[in-house]
Amino acid sequence: MKRIMLVLIGVLAAATFASAQANPNWSSPTDVLGAHLVYGRGCVACHAPHSGARGNGIATTDTTSGDAALWGANVTPYYSQTFAFGDAGAYPVTTPANMAAGVHDPTVGIMLCLSCHDGNLAVNGMMTGHTFETIPNAIGGHAPTWLGNDGNGKGDYKNDHPVGPLATIGCGGSYNWDCTIAGGKLVAPAGSHFAQFQLDYGFTVSTVSFDGVNPAVNCTTCHDQHSMTAYAGTIGNVKGVFQTMFFVRGYYNPSSPTSNSVAQFCRQCHGGESNEMHNTNLPTT
Repeated sequence: MKRIMLVLIGVLAAATFASAQANPNWSSPTDVLGAHLVYGRGCVACHAPHSGARGNGIATTDTTSGDAALWGANVTPYYSQTFAFGDAGAYPVTTPANMAAGVHDPTVGIMLCLSCHDGNLAVNGMMTGHTFETIPNAIGGHAPTWLGNDGNGKGDYKNDHPVGPLATIGCGGSYNWDCTIAGGKLVAPAGSHFAQFQLDYGFTVSTVSFDGVNPAVNCTTCHDQHSMTAYAGTIGNVKGVFQTMFFVRGYYNPSSPTSNSVAQFCRQCHGGESNEMHNTNLPTT
């Protein structure tokens, strides 16, 4: 009888462990564009095939409209503006005067995101200002999607995650990874805690460099605007498709009471708070 009980306990433990793992064969129940299908308009809602904002019926005097990523929204209200993101507004971003630098310029990228997700200088008529997905906690409800008009007063960006040239990611010290930096990217030396973390979870974020030297954060560092529900990549050294939400760029499953995927996602940049930097390795995600 004792032997049977031990076997059953072992089976249950294995099942619990398995349920906590990221599923590399997860299948999204919806189109991965999710809310960015924009009520059925799809890709052309953001990327007008011709004529920029005018191709979406929007009047503009902007002579560079659509020059970056065929952008189909009117970006004029966002030219030459300064947005004070993060703690006490300590991470200001000043946008360019036009889109001539192209979409690969990280500051242009931030500006394009704001042209839909600001709600302060301009309100995008295709948005309701709240997430399509509900917040996965006991309270539920929806999160604001207008950063500059979220109920804290128009023009307040201090409660939004830092982005921009000052939102750099460093190595060493109490709050960072034991990494090195080369070519504007984080590098994991062999045998480092950072290397172990990448085996345990992965490195799914997409850092940018505003100065060509230091890795930093912009909107698409953490969000893949083209996939709301599924992340295709490598997690825990296993390649596949994994569950995510809110367009997060990585395995992100806050609905699972046994998963630490949300913490693991944030720890990619905030390495000092990782298990690995505290000499602890747990079964992850």
